[in-house]
Amino acid sequence: MFGRLVYESFRRQKRRKLLAGIAITLGVGVATAMLAVATDIGNKISRELRTYGANLIVTPQEDTLDVQIGGADLKPPSDGAYLNEADLPKIKGMFWRNNIVGFAPMLPISVRVNSDAKNFTLLGTYFSKRLTLGKEDFVTGVRITHPWWKVQGAWPDDNSSDVLLGESLAAKLGRKAGDDIEIAAQTHHIAGILSTGGAEDNQIIAPLALTQQILGKPGAVRRVYVSALTKPEDAFARRDPQTLRGAEYDRWYCSPYAASIAFQLQEAIPHSHAEQIRQIAQNEGTVLSRIKGLMLLVTLAALFASALAVSAAMATAIFERRAEVGLMKALGAGSLSVAALFFAEALLLALIGGALGFTGGALLAHQIGRSIFDSQITIEPVLFPVILAIAVIVTFAGSAMAIRRAVKFDPVYALRGEA
Repeated sequence: MFGRLVYESFRRQKRRKLLAGIAITLGVGVATAMLAVATDIGNKISRELRTYGANLIVTPQEDTLDVQIGGADLKPPSDGAYLNEADLPKIKGMFWRNNIVGFAPMLPISVRVNSDAKNFTLLGTYFSKRLTLGKEDFVTGVRITHPWWKVQGAWPDDNSSDVLLGESLAAKLGRKAGDDIEIAAQTHHIAGILSTGGAEDNQIIAPLALTQQILGKPGAVRRVYVSALTKPEDAFARRDPQTLRGAEYDRWYCSPYAASIAFQLQEAIPHSHAEQIRQIAQNEGTVLSRIKGLMLLVTLAALFASALAVSAAMATAIFERRAEVGLMKALGAGSLSVAALFFAEALLLALIGGALGFTGGALLAHQIGRSIFDSQITIEPVLFPVILAIAVIVTFAGSAMAIRRAVKFDPVYALRGEA
């Protein structure tokens, strides 16, 4: 009999039930899309933010020493400390190697240009260098870590003696792509004109090997910029690893925090010091937190609107059935039985609307992934029961006031059609 009453309710009030079902489906659909994107957005946002450049820098350990005796600073001079280029491929051998998007070594030196009395900066780096670690080949360089660098002309080959000329320096020297330039008494071909909006616009950019040759220090590297996928910092990320023990240390070490990846870079490269480029790393966390906060607000707004629509639809439906409620109570049905009937209808609506909303929300999430991130959004299976639970909570919340009124109907007035 109970099942028949529920069935007759849906059969006789198709329009009311359809409106309530649509409200649940739309609200749950938006919630599904937002939750799916939020749970899969970390790496995608991090990859998008990698276009703003490297977020870690590695320098010689000697640069961080603070040695004073008798008030005299005995810190080694910065131009005398170098990293070993041969150690750089080890970066792709560390625990979080798959999170390393790329790295670019830098070696700035001062050189004479065209026999000019004034010295200019020659910056050696990788442009798009192919390296090998074990059986793995990978390509890295400034074309990956500094994607905003724009070249008019061509990029030099890392094994050539061609150079790039910063656009401001090119204007001063009256040079263009295709010309030759004399650097340290050697003639080199200008492959292209570089525009960065930074100090490089007044510098000459050359393959690292060429700069090392001019300096007379094979394998020397002054600093390394590393672009890594990281997760936003929290209080645990800022803990000093020296104070952590056991499971806490393992958790910190095995989390892709910028600090833990920097710690592993120091382990991979001997005599090095690695740290975050704070402005970039912190801004990434801020952007990600704000995007997730916006998604949460959109989800809550959609669910609130859905609950209001369900409340209106259920209130109207129950008011139209006040005579039925009065008859049930006149025949001996208690408040619990009446409430159970309406909650059973709400539960069925929630499950149907939740399933349809999950399907629609998954399609919307995939569309968001393709249009914004140019990749697929992964829908975790565990999200389905969560969405059904949300649908049930929203539907019950929207129906509670109307059902509460229904169980308080006086059967005498209800049978006479009076509220």
